[in-house]
Amino acid sequence: QVQLQESGPGLVKPSQTLSLTCTVSGGSITTRYYGWSWIRRAPGKGLEWMGVIRYDGNSYYNPSLKGRASIRRDTSKNQFSLRLTSVTPEDTAVYYCASKADYDDNRDPYDWDYWGQGTQVTVSS
Repeated sequence: QVQLQESGPGLVKPSQTLSLTCTVSGGSITTRYYGWSWIRRAPGKGLEWMGVIRYDGNSYYNPSLKGRASIRRDTSKNQFSLRLTSVTPEDTAVYYCASKADYDDNRDPYDWDYWGQGTQVTVSS
């Protein structure tokens, strides 16, 4: 059973960079054909898919983020991370990491097999 755990600061100032890490256990992030994703839920809104890094290291992003997001991985630690630059209060949300076996370019924020518990990030001065 794959387990995911998010970690990172709960408060970020406007214009700064948000950085979160997802630690994976019970499976390797290089296992074919898994996808490893970041998804968020802003207050009063639905889930938003942000991006994914595949088992082979290729990454893809939601165009609505306008190039602000990047996802990297550390295979030695079995972790993947999110960086979101130039944050505003609109980036306040609960951030989730999630994974899907047999990843096939899925960008549906609800269709993922395994989820972290989520971490609250507030953007405020």
